Amino acid sequence: MLAHGLNAWLSRRGIHYAWVIVALTFLVSVSSAGAMGILGALLLPLQRETGWEVGTISGALALRLLLFGLMAPFAAAILARYGLARTIVAALTLVVSGCLLSMGMTQAWQLWLTWGVMTGLGTGMTALVLGATVANRWFVKRRGLVLGLLTAANATGQLAFLPLAAWLAQNEGWRVAMGPGLGACALAGALALLFMRDRPAELGLTAYGEAPGTAPPPAAVGNPVRNAFAALSDASSSPVFWILFATFAICGLSTGGIIQTHFIPLCVDFGMAEVQAASVLAMMGVFDFVGTIASGWLSDRYDNRKLLFWYYGLRGLSLLLLPLSTFSVLGLSVFAVFYGLDWIATVPPTVKLAGQAFGRERAPLVFGWVFTGHQLGAAAAALGAGLSRDAFNTYLPAFYIAGAACLLASILVLRIRARASAQPVAA
Repeated sequence: MLAHGLNAWLSRRGIHYAWVIVALTFLVSVSSAGAMGILGALLLPLQRETGWEVGTISGALALRLLLFGLMAPFAAAILARYGLARTIVAALTLVVSGCLLSMGMTQAWQLWLTWGVMTGLGTGMTALVLGATVANRWFVKRRGLVLGLLTAANATGQLAFLPLAAWLAQNEGWRVAMGPGLGACALAGALALLFMRDRPAELGLTAYGEAPGTAPPPAAVGNPVRNAFAALSDASSSPVFWILFATFAICGLSTGGIIQTHFIPLCVDFGMAEVQAASVLAMMGVFDFVGTIASGWLSDRYDNRKLLFWYYGLRGLSLLLLPLSTFSVLGLSVFAVFYGLDWIATVPPTVKLAGQAFGRERAPLVFGWVFTGHQLGAAAAALGAGLSRDAFNTYLPAFYIAGAACLLASILVLRIRARASAQPVAA
């Protein structure tokens, strides 16, 4: 009822309800990603309280990242089968429950259950696949821009809460530091329940930029798990899928797996205070927001393969040159600007390439499997960097490996056939 009333009010002013869906999705992405992202800032406070090794805590965070990715293809199928609002509320409930239960943990297995399993599954249901689903269902025009906005929300949410979380963890304890992110999740879930709608046809609309009278795509039927595996079976015969899968695995390895999880401890190793290091990460989030939206705009206009070539190449160089920053505030600020602009700018071109190769309705499911590769890479980096710190007393080898892998990805992506990248997205 509220959605229909708001739609009528907006229609009289020439505003499409699709932009309300974008705003709601933006809030959901920021809040759920924020609740997940702050856990990296709590690694050292938790270690000081419990005495657990970095590798133990990193393992739980790696499991979270792994499940975050493994949920993606099934989340796309669940979204298609059960709708946006119900999936979002279920996911945010799981995230909030996991974080609240973790406040009473005393054993490492409880850490793996709450921070690993529960937050991993919950955030995986509202990950980048949610943005891809919204963009493909609600938009024909401006799809790349919308993908940029929603991707920026996910990445920026992982970083935006970090300075406050680090300050609260130092002054009030790591349990209090989770509060702002959990409050944001509760607000996002309530608004989604009231105003989120699955498809434009529910409000008597067509997708933004679509010709009036166009028949809506058929709603998904059948078992979501079977649908997800059917999409994988179809896509796996295409070389485009495997190139996107491999390069996006490197994307995860070089972002969430190593920077989001281990950047603060790395800076502390070189003498920087935790709150200062968290502020540098937050600065990356600001520039990521700009860079990812710009990437979405560019992906509507230029060859997405060439965009990815530059994104991966520049990211690799920034990671390889990170030690030259001397880990001063000035040096890391320069790194934050350069790296932040490229943090997750890879997503809009990757989603666009998936849409061009596999079609509008199939693209979210296929991208779900590609995103699984992203989180496999992230989990490997999160665990591997922690083990490197325990074994060699330094994180730097892991950062060098991530930088070299990005250079490899920049070459791989050019092997996608130009014909595929030039096809229009199926309507």
